[in-house]
Amino acid sequence: MKVVILILLTLLILLQYRLWFGRGSIPEVRRFEETKQNQIAENQRLRERNQSLAAEVLDLKQGLEAIEERARSEMGMIKNDETFYQLVEESEVTRDPVKK
Repeated sequence: MKVVILILLTLLILLQYRLWFGRGSIPEVRRFEETKQNQIAENQRLRERNQSLAAEVLDLKQGLEAIEERARSEMGMIKNDETFYQLVEESEVTRDPVKK
């Protein structure tokens, strides 16, 4: 009878060891779940970014307004019949250091 109890106890210890420390253990499963959740969030962020880029590409293919807006804002381009005015903030203007 003692031999059976000893065998069962040894088997229980081996199974518990595998449950807590072996391959497929509880901590390992939790790490995988966390990695999975992080990957799902990253995929969602990238999916939204791709949708935004696809909408921008479609807009650039279909309309000239987006191209014109980009040319104006990023390259400072103006039309032929327009006059360019540059507004300078007062803090950016160099002041006369000598006061009368």
